[in-house]
Amino acid sequence: MKTHKLLGLAAVALSAGLVASCDLLKDVEYSVEPCPMEMHGDSVEVTITAKIGEKGMNKKAYVEFTPMIGDTKLKMVAYQGEKATGNGKVIPATGGTITYTDKVAYADAMENTDLKIDIKGYKGEGGKMKLDEVTDPICVGTIITPFRIANDDKVILATDEFVRPTNHDTAMVINFQKDRDVIRTSELKEDDYKGMVSFIDVAMNNPKLVMESVQIDGHASPEGEEERNQGLSQRRAENSKKQLEKELKKLKYEEEMSINTSAKGEDVQGFKDLVAASDIQDKNEILTMINNYSDDVDKEIKNLSKTYKELEKDILPKLRRARVTLSYKNLGLTDEELVAVSKSNPDSLTMEELLFTATLTNDLGEKLRLYKECERQYPNDWRGPNNVGAILYMQGNTNDAKAAFERAAKLDENGTVKNNIAAITRQSGDRIAAKELLEQASGAGNEVNYNLGIIAIQDGNYGDAVSLTADFDTYNRALAQMLNGDTSGALTTLDNSEDKETAKGYYLKAIIGARTNNQDMLINNLKSAIAKDSKYKAEAAKDMEFHKWMENDVFKGIVG
Repeated sequence: MKTHKLLGLAAVALSAGLVASCDLLKDVEYSVEPCPMEMHGDSVEVTITAKIGEKGMNKKAYVEFTPMIGDTKLKMVAYQGEKATGNGKVIPATGGTITYTDKVAYADAMENTDLKIDIKGYKGEGGKMKLDEVTDPICVGTIITPFRIANDDKVILATDEFVRPTNHDTAMVINFQKDRDVIRTSELKEDDYKGMVSFIDVAMNNPKLVMESVQIDGHASPEGEEERNQGLSQRRAENSKKQLEKELKKLKYEEEMSINTSAKGEDVQGFKDLVAASDIQDKNEILTMINNYSDDVDKEIKNLSKTYKELEKDILPKLRRARVTLSYKNLGLTDEELVAVSKSNPDSLTMEELLFTATLTNDLGEKLRLYKECERQYPNDWRGPNNVGAILYMQGNTNDAKAAFERAAKLDENGTVKNNIAAITRQSGDRIAAKELLEQASGAGNEVNYNLGIIAIQDGNYGDAVSLTADFDTYNRALAQMLNGDTSGALTTLDNSEDKETAKGYYLKAIIGARTNNQDMLINNLKSAIAKDSKYKAEAAKDMEFHKWMENDVFKGIVG
């Protein structure tokens, strides 16, 4: 490793006693701030201050300064004496201070490359060159710590809508003859009646089905006296309750179950609905007439039924009824049962059950199996391929993960999917496209902001990165805090993160030790980082974060 006497200086100040064939320029001191230089947002901004002493610039001199980082030339600036011809900035005989700033794209070689200045001097602009020299290094190397981001872009798993227990109803209708409340034997042979009795029998023997209550609503057709019809609907409901209680007794049902009755009276709205849905030729005229006789609807319907036989045959009989609704809960499968069934008979599970079952394990392989089942059984639901992609991503298989996310996007190009595609897009090197996707994914989850925070680090916007990553204690958040000047916050975040005791976590703590001039923190954490991953030995030896320590015997003993 090349060593430099300059490495112990935070800002370099050199006396440039230029030995030239003439006295065009002399007594110049250069300083660079910061030194080492720093890479931010893929660029290196160089600020040089040059102090030219009294009579340091020949009155007729025209001098071109071109800073260079290795072979990379920065912009040229020109200065001249008081009597020189040209367009350079004039430096008076009393001397002066030059402040130079430029920004260039970072190149790998700049990490440990000298900053020098190529100086060319002329007797007036366009005159014969009399000075052509390159200074000794005025700064050495570039800090590139922002490149140390971790590729931990967050993907989002689509969630399930699993509910346990679930509420259900099953119903039957008992129809009555006109102006009667007696249940006919024929009604007990109807499919819906037999179906409810059969369901009760099954539920009594199935611990997963819990019957809770029965609601029986009695109705009457809107013909005749309203008060009479109200009583008729009540008796129909009560008789239906008695019939249901008989069936429960036959089945030897011994649990308590609330059976409530309600008299709904004349069903005018039901009449209107049935007419509207019928094929009666004059149904619109019938509805208009009913609406116009709102005060005496039953009489009008009675008159209409004499003209329109369809009303008496097809409409009114359906209104003379009692509706019996049984409410019950399905307790569903237990967690243990879901896990077992997902292996023995996954096709019997719903999408929501499969998605929920995947949350019951931390095994990525098992999660992947379940999410693949989701995609196989429910190919039109975007959540299956999205979650397959998320697990593949967590397993490090970004190629297959990307393909899965693209399958999900074809089904539903929502914010969750866009966030996940953006994670892979950024890691592939296109952070501009990734940022566009993430901005479109706004609101999909805190993961979107976190991923934007990683891009903010890359862009050199460290304050934004700290804000965007606020919901996560991670290595990248600690990195953003440190780069933003909050070394204490960075240490706290690291200690709360999963990288508290990883090689990169220890290495970042060593950098914080260097920045806070804490030798024990630097040395102890650097040793731990190297013990976890030996690559950090070579990295530390050239890392300009440690420029003040490169002549330190303890440091050299660790990296040497």
